This record gives sequence, structure tokens and C-alpha cells, in this order.
Amino acid sequence: MSRIVMKNPIVEMDGDEMTRTIWARLKEELLLPFIDLKTDYYDLGLRHRDETGDQVTVDAGEAIKRLHVGVKCATITPNEQRVAEYHLKKMWKSPNATIRAILDGTVFREPILVSCVKPVVRTWRKPIAIARHAYGDVYKAVEYRVPSAGKAELVFTGSSGDTFRKTIHDFEGAGVLQAMHNKDSSIKSFAHACFRYALSRKQDIWFSTKDTISKQYDQTFKNLFQRVYDTEYAEQFKEAGITYFYTLIDDAVARVIRSEGGFVWACKNYDGDVMSDMVSTAFGSLAMMTSVLVSPDGNFEFEAAHGTVTRHYYRHLKGEETSTNPIATIFAWSGALRKRGELDKHNALMSFADKLEAASLAVIERGIMTKDLALLCEDVKPEVVNTFAFISAIRATMSA
Repeated sequence: MSRIVMKNPIVEMDGDEMTRTIWARLKEELLLPFIDLKTDYYDLGLRHRDETGDQVTVDAGEAIKRLHVGVKCATITPNEQRVAEYHLKKMWKSPNATIRAILDGTVFREPILVSCVKPVVRTWRKPIAIARHAYGDVYKAVEYRVPSAGKAELVFTGSSGDTFRKTIHDFEGAGVLQAMHNKDSSIKSFAHACFRYALSRKQDIWFSTKDTISKQYDQTFKNLFQRVYDTEYAEQFKEAGITYFYTLIDDAVARVIRSEGGFVWACKNYDGDVMSDMVSTAFGSLAMMTSVLVSPDGNFEFEAAHGTVTRHYYRHLKGEETSTNPIATIFAWSGALRKRGELDKHNALMSFADKLEAASLAVIERGIMTKDLALLCEDVKPEVVNTFAFISAIRATMSA
């Protein structure tokens, strides 16, 4: 069987632990037999990031700007434990945050549905897409461990020399400080991306912050969203028969749980991180969610929204079988290949991406699945298989 020849490469970013192992097997069984795969490869495994002073992460982000499409494996964001475990030079920042800062834009995450896995929230009938701002906030924060009593101040010095100074807190003893920021330009890009996405899907969009408490930071998000909507999208939304709705995030959570789904929920960076995990878990599994970063200048980064599955990786190293769900990683590859095909006007590549996704879901619908889904499965008798057997079943379905 002749393999599909790609016109242009995609940026491939390898990762860590169990997802790195799965990444290699997916390429071997589900991609290379069918595609003459062209990638610009970057090893974002933690050890290599440490060896390069994290320059490899920056290089990968810049490569996406050049080639416009990237696909990323899950990676470790180190804490103190990981620094000791991997003997790191320092506690490197999240590679996702680094790449998102380079690309700006918005992360859109949506659950992957199969009929035999029903949402935990029984009122949900349709997918809920999370639109997550991809710049700033806690991921770009400056932190300081306060060692003793003293005064903490927020100081801003303008380019004209004017200054703003305000006491944050008079510490009577040790404590901790954190300062985070955002930019009007990035918030506006976030708003445009959200409204365009809602229009493309013909779905209502909700946006939530906590502006009653954060009267400058969160209120800036609220006001800029409203301004962008009023000046550029209100009429288009009216014509499309969809609505834009703002509410406090605690109210949004209550409304989401009572809803039937079928809308876009826009969140700030950290809020979107948490809520996308909540939504994906309630729909079935963290491994059953797509994730794509869309930048304002037309660049796309596809990834799995879950972590590196450390516990399974240590079992794998002992030679034990694991039943890790690879669906999100498969859909990251299919999404990137489909987008590459769209940009290159390569119908065969787009058709392959469709076939790969259809085969993956067909295997689950037949009852062959990993343990996480088997625990939730209804209507069919599940056959629990290990990770590699599940991938082989998808390969057999594609080759049939």
C-alpha cells in the first residue's frame, strides 16, 4: 500500500514518561505505515530541556510560527520533587506556558464522546468546549518567598517616568508573594478567537471571571470582551441566532452543571486549566479531550490535555502491563495532520485524519477499551486491554 506523501512538515514535540512511550508506538503502528511522515522534531523530554537550558522549548515554539502546525506530547512541569529526581539545574517553567507565550492565542478543548460512556452530569447532552486564554496570569507570575518581617509594595514605573506605588502587605513574619500580569492586546486576541470560534460552531459563548473581587485585573478582561463584542460581533451573533453571556465564575459553574451543554465556555488561563479537567472528567476521562492552541496569526498547536501518566510509566519500567488511554494523543496527531492538510490543500491527508479518528472510536464502540473507560462503560460489555493491544486494534480496524 502506497503511503501518503506530505507536502510540508509539522513541528513534532516529544515528551515524557508514559506518554513518550505511547507517542513512539502510535507513530510506529498508526502513522508511519500510512504516511510518509515529515516532521521538524524537538525533544521536550525533561532531561533534554535541562541540558539545553530550556532553549529547545523556545526553538519549538518558534518553529511552529514558521511551519504553522505543531503537535506536542505531554511533558513534565517540574516541582521540587522532580528537580531532585532528575537532578535538574533549576525548576524549569511549564513548557506549555513557554510555547503559549510565544504563540499567544487561545486553547480550545472539547470532550471526545462515545455512545457507551455517558456523562456523569446526566443533564449534559452535548459537548462543552472550553476556550482557555493562553497568555500570562499565574503561568508567567513572579514569586518571592518572604523570609521575615517587612513591607511588600507594588511598583510601576511608566516610560514617561511617572510611578504607581501601593503597599501590598506589611508582613509581621515569613510569608509568600506572587505578582502576575496580562496585556490588553492578548486579552483582545483572546476575545476575537472566542467569538470567531463560537460563530464557526454556531454556539452560544459564556465568559466568566471574578470581577467583583478583582476589580482591576478581572474587570479588564470583562470590559475588553464586552467592547470587542459590541463593536465587531454583536450583529454577526444576532444573524447567527447565538448569544454572548457574561457571569461570575462561581455562577458559571452552577449554570454549567445544570445545563445540557452545547456551548463554548471562555475562561482565563488558570480557570480554563481547571475547568477543562472538570469537564473532560465529567464527560468520561481526561484522556478523552482534544486540545488545540490557535494563535491570532494563524498558527496551531495540538496536544493531549492530560499529564505524563507517571504511575503507569513506573509500572511499565518494571515490565508490567498498563492500560493507559491513548485517545487524546491520537487525536492530537489527527488534528495536526488534518490542519496540515487544510493549509496545504491536501485532501488525502485530511481524509487519513478522519479515518484515524473514526477507527479509534469504532474500537471503543465495539467494547474494546482501556481500563479508565471500562469503569464507566454502559450498554456494551467491555473488553479491557492494555495500551499496546488497544493501539493494535485501531491499526487492524484501519487496515481492514
